[in-house]
Amino acid sequence: MKNELDSKLVLKVFDKIRTHGEQCDEKYRLEGVLAFTDFDGYTLYMQDALVSMQFGFHNQYRFEYQHTQDLEAFEKKLRYIDSHY
Repeated sequence: MKNELDSKLVLKVFDKIRTHGEQCDEKYRLEGVLAFTDFDGYTLYMQDALVSMQFGFHNQYRFEYQHTQDLEAFEKKLRYIDSHY
């Protein structure tokens, strides 16, 4: 599925989750979204209970989800975090 999620939005939201979220080990949680990186920091991960996103080199990203409405709700959470933090 091709979506319209902007890579700048992904990076801004990731930073906002790390800045304003609750830290647990090397992961951060804000508004139900968990954010963390792999061991070298090149790949970012964000996930909620139903959707996981991997964002990596050359701004490529991949989603894992079962229902389209879950992905839409996840993207809505990301936009909410961007606009409210």
